[in-house]
Amino acid sequence: MKPRDDLTQAGRHLEHFARIKVLGVGGGGCNAVNRMIEEGIHGVEFVAINTDAQALQQSLAPTQVRIGEKLTKGLGSGGDPVIGAKAAEESTEVLRELVNGTDMVFITAGLGGGTGTGAAPIIAKLAKEAGALTIGVVTKPFEFEGKRRMKVAEEGLEKLKSNVDTLIVIPNERLLQIVDRRAPIAVAFKVADDVLRQGIQGISEIITLPGLINVDFADVRAIMAEGGSALMAVGRASGENRAVQAAEKAIGNTLLDVAIDGARGILINVRGGPDLGIHEVREAADIIRRTADPEANIIFGAAIEPDMGDEIQITVIATGFDAAQKRQSAGAPADKTKQRAPVIKFPEDMWRASGDGDELPPFLQKRFRGD
Repeated sequence: MKPRDDLTQAGRHLEHFARIKVLGVGGGGCNAVNRMIEEGIHGVEFVAINTDAQALQQSLAPTQVRIGEKLTKGLGSGGDPVIGAKAAEESTEVLRELVNGTDMVFITAGLGGGTGTGAAPIIAKLAKEAGALTIGVVTKPFEFEGKRRMKVAEEGLEKLKSNVDTLIVIPNERLLQIVDRRAPIAVAFKVADDVLRQGIQGISEIITLPGLINVDFADVRAIMAEGGSALMAVGRASGENRAVQAAEKAIGNTLLDVAIDGARGILINVRGGPDLGIHEVREAADIIRRTADPEANIIFGAAIEPDMGDEIQITVIATGFDAAQKRQSAGAPADKTKQRAPVIKFPEDMWRASGDGDELPPFLQKRFRGD
């Protein structure tokens, strides 16, 4: 039986859209998901995962998964990551079904507790096994939360590194640099949630929002799965020479642990108001290009957001630093240990903020044209 032409065309059309899921794991992760939903991030599916039934009732996520029901009886993990891990193992089949058929999975959690710290690495492993590009976006505790919680977070971070493609780590302690000294503690934690939101939004909207110069999912996968150390930076500027200033802010932030110089893979995304010009995009891309490895794979996109007015925002994701270093270490014995995900460091500039060619990549061109 020959398929109807309209159904065939519809099927082909759907193939052009990447399926992206954001999984909030534990209390901190679920809070971050709530923040993203309130901010109106589009084009992604939100899921809240927890051992605490009462906490799940506060979630805004359309899909809620209670893990380890037999083990925890819905009462949480008691801050024990071993319980969090066992809860995820108990619910493996449910979690595996959750990530199957997904192109990109963000796993967000606040490390240092039980469920997020223990369950996140297991969920990440399932996502990678399902073939999804898996990105961890996590926070480390404030120092005032105690040495034990920090130790638990560090141990959880090591496990997570081995099970994700790329890892974005936000040390909550640095948020104190930008939070008013008189601000209530609830405000500090809300800022932490918002930083998690910015990290996920900054990457996902590169794919989901149409643009003047589009970036497809394959482009993002090529950059995010590059391996080695990584960085993500955001620069914003307005007025004359705004594109140049935003690009310089993004690559010149002194809080970044890694310089962009040796990056082998760079994704640049420029967003601005209706007056954003193609020459501005080129200027920004050229500045970043000059600082990168001469052989770097550089992909850039640009999009119009009417509510940005005169402001330009440039997001830079750079990976592949370790690859360049390995080439320089010729003759060194091959490292046969399990490869760990690149770790992205967020600059302070982001917290303050409330292709290499002319042809448009195929992904999202259809959406932009209205096909």
